Amino acid sequence: MTEDKPLANRLALVTGASRGIGAATARALASAGAHVVLTARTNGGLEEVEEAIHAGGGTATIAPLDLAQDNAIARLATALEGRWPALDILVLNAATLGTLGAVSAIDPKDLARILTLNVSAQVALLTAFDAMLRKSPRGRVVGLTTGVARAPRAYWGEYGASKAAFEAIVQSYGKEVANVTNIRTALVDPGATRTAMRARAYPGEDPASVKPPEDVARRITALLAGDFPDGHVERIA
Repeated sequence: MTEDKPLANRLALVTGASRGIGAATARALASAGAHVVLTARTNGGLEEVEEAIHAGGGTATIAPLDLAQDNAIARLATALEGRWPALDILVLNAATLGTLGAVSAIDPKDLARILTLNVSAQVALLTAFDAMLRKSPRGRVVGLTTGVARAPRAYWGEYGASKAAFEAIVQSYGKEVANVTNIRTALVDPGATRTAMRARAYPGEDPASVKPPEDVARRITALLAGDFPDGHVERIA
């Protein structure tokens, strides 16, 4: 590890890494020296991020998969365990917005789909990679969240509820392992950021009026390169 490569010799797994905050974070972590495993459903997007990382002198491995598919996460964990001794960084970024609308109009099938990715798949990731995180001398879990998880907003009940559950899962996991392992967890609320999800939620907004994903990626990387207490929560302005 050097000053310009503070994450050298660390293995990072980033979900939702084909675009937006996930892609920017993967590139930033690789620039800081980590070998990054990139996961998302979009193979083409993952290949573009991988190429950008290699062009910048970093290293990465792509693992296209649907986190909501049965046994996909378990298969990924088995593959990583067969190649690397430990997982140092897990960035839980993948999520879906779902439908913005009144609680009284929520479609149970749509709600179930959102909870599957935003909550159940996140539990599966923590379960599947718990053993590898425990083997790291400095295991770190960072979950990307949103202000509506803690400050409910009209018409955002579906997404907000899923992220509130996500926050509870990540923080509960942190409390369970903090005293018996070197694992630490953090929640990062990126705030208004130029992403495809943001464009869906605010279709009339000028993208140039909000910060780029790279700003969030730099903060996440700095957080992981430094130190933080378990249960750390921060909002990026």
